[in-house]
Parts: sequence; structure tokens; C-alpha cells
Amino acid sequence: MTVIVVHGLEGSSDSRYMLGIAAKGLALGMNVVRMNQRNCGGTEAQAPTLYHSGRSQDVAAVVQNLIEQDQVSRLVLVGFSMGGNLVLKLAGEWSDAGPSQFVAVAAVCPAVDLAASADALHLRGNRLYELYFLWKLNRRLRTKARLFPGAFDTSRLRGVASLRDFDDRITAYYCGFTGADDYYDRAAAAHVVDRIAVPAFILHAANDPFIRILPETRRKFVDNPNISFLETTDGGHCSFLSAANGDDGHWAEIQVLEFLRRFV
Repeated sequence: MTVIVVHGLEGSSDSRYMLGIAAKGLALGMNVVRMNQRNCGGTEAQAPTLYHSGRSQDVAAVVQNLIEQDQVSRLVLVGFSMGGNLVLKLAGEWSDAGPSQFVAVAAVCPAVDLAASADALHLRGNRLYELYFLWKLNRRLRTKARLFPGAFDTSRLRGVASLRDFDDRITAYYCGFTGADDYYDRAAAAHVVDRIAVPAFILHAANDPFIRILPETRRKFVDNPNISFLETTDGGHCSFLSAANGDDGHWAEIQVLEFLRRFV
């Protein structure tokens, strides 16, 4: 079985949770593909485009490539945060018409309600997170502008003070959306999770500082018999650290692999 793992905003194939899932999956005899979203993990020069939360077709392209190379008999998708939105979105888009090899999907702290989560990131208690993301995103856009002269106007970064600002002035502008609201709406997995037709595991922490799951989306989770939704009291954003008990204490990774073991 092959596990395709997708990272979160400004992460990469070398993010700690990506390496953790890979090590644990390999130990169980699985194949593991750590996918870099476009521009991430040192891939900025490969395409004059930006990554964003709606590019589920990129994940689908990786799946198709592996299938065409006859590299997979069964595959599962795993995503963290932004990557969680992407894998759930793809599973919902495929519904019951996905590749026959696709057997399951798992997401940790998925940003399925993008607008609510972006706005929560701007709350005073979360500004440190937001400023970190903005610093990384701004730096990445300037790198893209150097690599592809004329493709990006860095003056559009002036006055950007929130993630919503960045998505309105940069992501939406360069990725074919009319603005941040249009981007958040069209990219949100919340619209299609009710159509997921394979076993799905969604892990979320009630005290996640900025990922918000709206009541309507929660109802979709509950009403879809294919979805197992686990919400813990503690865990923060993709943390879920526990006392080591014969393992490394990265509890979320262990839960994801326990879910996947039934398909090995």
C-alpha cells in the first residue's frame, strides 16, 4: 500500500510530521510518498505558479503518475492542516468515481472551512502564527518574482497585514479567483466532504488556535457514514504530543497509522 502525504501551509516534505508519518509507515511495510506542493521544498523554480488550498488536482496528478507507472495496488491520502483540506477535497471530488486503487483518506487539523480559519488566524492571540506565515509567504513571493521576472508584482505586498489580505491581493489575483472570499469558498473541502465515498479519518483538537470547523461542516462529518471524526480536548494545531509509551510521543501520527493499518 502506498501513502501519499501532503503538508500544510509553508511546510514541505521535510516537515516533522511528514518525516514522522514516513518513518512509521515504512516500519509497517508501506510505501510512502512525501509530496511537496508547488513552490515548496525547494521547487520554486519549477513552475511560474503559486500553490494554494484548492489545488487538489495537483494531488490527483501525483496519484495518476504513480498509477501510470504501475507503482500502486492500493493507495491512501494523508494531509495535515492545509494538506488535510486538499486530500479531503480530492476525496469528495472523486466521490465514488476515484481510481480503483484509492481506498482511504486521513486528515489532521484540516482547514476545511478556510474563511473562518483565516479570520481566526487574525485574532490577537494568534497574531504570532499569522506574522510567521506572512513572513514566509512574502519571502516566497519575492523569490518567485526573482525567478520569473515580470510574472509577479511585489508591490502588491504593500499594506498586506493579514493572511486574508495576502490571499486577496496575491493568491486570488494570481490564481484565478475574484478575491479572498471567492478563493476561500471555491477551495474549501467543506463543500464536498459529504460526498466522500471511502473510509475517512479526521482528527481535530478543540483547542486548535486557528482551525475552525463550522457547525454545518460538523453535521456533514456526522451524516457521512464513511467519516470517523475524532475531536480531542487538547492537541493544539497538529501537535497532539503525549508521553512516550514505547513510541516517540507523536500521538496524531500514531492514530493515523492505526487507521491505515486496516487497509494493509
